[in-house]
Amino acid sequence: MFGYVMIDKPELKVKDYYKYKAYYCGLCRMLKEKYGFLGQMTLTYDMTFAIVLLTSLYESDTALSKHHCIVHPVQKHEMLQNEITEYTAAMNVILAYYHFEDDWKDDKSLSGLAGSALLNRKVRNIIRQYPVQSDAIRNSLKQLQQYEAERATDIDLVSGCFGRLMEELFLYRKDHWEPTLRRLGFYLGKFIYLMDAYEDLPEDLKENRYNPLRSVCEQEDYEERCYQMMLMMMGECSAEFEKLPCLLDADILRNILYSGVWAKYNKIQKKRKEEREQNHDNGSL
Repeated sequence: MFGYVMIDKPELKVKDYYKYKAYYCGLCRMLKEKYGFLGQMTLTYDMTFAIVLLTSLYESDTALSKHHCIVHPVQKHEMLQNEITEYTAAMNVILAYYHFEDDWKDDKSLSGLAGSALLNRKVRNIIRQYPVQSDAIRNSLKQLQQYEAERATDIDLVSGCFGRLMEELFLYRKDHWEPTLRRLGFYLGKFIYLMDAYEDLPEDLKENRYNPLRSVCEQEDYEERCYQMMLMMMGECSAEFEKLPCLLDADILRNILYSGVWAKYNKIQKKRKEEREQNHDNGSL
């Protein structure tokens, strides 16, 4: 469900791109060091956004280093790490763990069983260290499972469940920024859920899988309705961001919130347009 909160590289300054990449590589290395290769495989762009945002907000001391890695074995790459990198790495892993658990419970997936077993000990430590976030993630995913079992059609209700999960991830500290960070995370989470449902709908229809958009996909205004819902969520999310005193890396953050999050949507639109044109051409032969 993750992978939508990314940069729009063509619209980003070169220096900002390399700094974002250094945060991303720093998270990748942290996952490898603390949680091993499987932990490293949970790496997401979404948590990189959380690092950049929280580092900017709290002006955290950040260490710059250069290292080789599997992806870049020849040339060393810059990596930025701080205390927030460690926090987001933990959130990344616990999200992956509960996803593995669900895969095993729902589909008897052997990869889900293996993944949850391999991460079990590490996750117990994360739960002890971050009990509030861990409970929120577990409870939200459990509620989502229930909605899925019920074939719930209330899009706002279901997406709001994932929004509540995301809002907890941004609460690195309990302070006066909590209400703003909660709303930012909530609306971003709803956007992510809606975008994921929108992208997955054709395959879900084919496989007869649950998707909250099934109930509206036959309506004439389906495409516009989906776009407006997602636009509204990002409008609310961006409005909350603008309340925060984020000066450091503000251009990176705005690039993500105002442009990058739409990269996947634009890609989907382009692909579906090409498919329609191809079907039209085939039909006219």
